[in-house]
Amino acid sequence: MSEQAIRIGIVTVSDRASRGDYQDLGGPAMCEWFEAALTSPWEAVSRLVPDEQEQIEAVLRELCDQQGCCLVVTTGGTGPALRDITPEATEAVCEKMMPGFGELMRQESLKFVPTAILSRQTAGIRGKSLIINLPGKPSAIADCLNAVFPAVPYCIDLIEGPYLESDEAVCKAFRPKHAKKPQD
Repeated sequence: MSEQAIRIGIVTVSDRASRGDYQDLGGPAMCEWFEAALTSPWEAVSRLVPDEQEQIEAVLRELCDQQGCCLVVTTGGTGPALRDITPEATEAVCEKMMPGFGELMRQESLKFVPTAILSRQTAGIRGKSLIINLPGKPSAIADCLNAVFPAVPYCIDLIEGPYLESDEAVCKAFRPKHAKKPQD
């Protein structure tokens, strides 16, 4: 019996990219990181939406509820600009917020740019899905995923999602000693 691919939602939030004014670089950057980091079979379920709260909320609900994504990562819309509303959309669809993800991403980003304090990334739980807001800058995506991903597989375990495994040479996932891999 073959292993079913784990579904990961990849969401780019950008007015200009959604209009075709420029190429989406954030979505591909997230996919590239997961290709390198994950050893579990997985598939991307990608979406590109404008900075419109209702549309962001709708795509987050769809990816979690209909598409069965255990993890949804967003890029874009996390700054202080008037149209940056990805954190608000994330909070609106989540039952539990996970502020430690945003705190750690800002801390990590401050090593590279002093403007990281302007970032409003957050994370939350919707049902059996973890949603994480990443920065809009493609080069910052890997920095932030490297920082927070060690906790992601265990978080997904705790919300009864699939067992995610990573390549320890790229990003070592942490699980407590008592956490056991489910038997196939």
